[in-house]
Amino acid sequence: MKRRPPASAPAGASVRVSAPPRGARVAPYAAPRSSGGGAVSGQGFPLYLTTEAPCPYLPGRRERRVVAFLDDLPPAAFDRLIAQGWRRSGHVLYRPVCRTCASCIPVRIPVARFRWSRTFRRVWKRNAHLRWSEREPRATDEQYALFRRYVGARHAEGGMDGMDWEEYRALVEDAASGTFVGEFREPDGRLVAVTLSDRTADGLSGVYKFYDPDLAGRSPGTFVVLWHVVRAAELGLPYVYLGYWIPQCPKMAYKARYRPLERLGPGEVWEPLEPEAADGTVCAEDGRDGAG
Repeated sequence: MKRRPPASAPAGASVRVSAPPRGARVAPYAAPRSSGGGAVSGQGFPLYLTTEAPCPYLPGRRERRVVAFLDDLPPAAFDRLIAQGWRRSGHVLYRPVCRTCASCIPVRIPVARFRWSRTFRRVWKRNAHLRWSEREPRATDEQYALFRRYVGARHAEGGMDGMDWEEYRALVEDAASGTFVGEFREPDGRLVAVTLSDRTADGLSGVYKFYDPDLAGRSPGTFVVLWHVVRAAELGLPYVYLGYWIPQCPKMAYKARYRPLERLGPGEVWEPLEPEAADGTVCAEDGRDGAG
């Protein structure tokens, strides 16, 4: 069903995961420090630990992740993990458990309290003519062509640049039960932006988004995040999950522009991200995660 976003704003991504194969050992999993996920320990599904690898976000650091496979999760576990700061890429859910770093901070937008700044209102107005549709998670040649253009222009040196058709199809179609593809088109039908997103019991979670790089001046990445806020409000969902805020990483620090913002703090409790904590981290938007 095609719909047009509101003409004006109401008042008021993805990371590719190198996961262990099916035969990999189940890591003995104790709750790590602040970047943990210990809240899921012992809940009836196996967890795997990746080997350490170079961090894709912070030069000179090493990353390690605890992962779970969609096929292993009992009912309702997926929603619970997303609400506990986990992210999804394909058939894998993951969360950082790095030995010497806790810079990846899960963040989410509380929809009812979201503040529409003048900048956000301008972005919405510039793109309000776009028509959107929600579709089943099926990859198309049209999407892939736009994806290739986006990655080539915005992330030519990143890990997504070498993604072929089959890998793109897996990114889209290895989906959770609430996964959908949001397509955004000009009135003439031209596809200009795509979001791969998950709907959970309490929110929308962006997995990956991409757009026509020729339209970067209209801030389509920001528009897609704002669309998630509007759509979550329409669906009565209280949160939009943005993935990981990494203050030291320019490609991930942009998420602090969306306020108010909540972070998953010590003790696995969501708490307000104080404005002073985000000061100095605002930067250009990135396509990841809706995402990260």
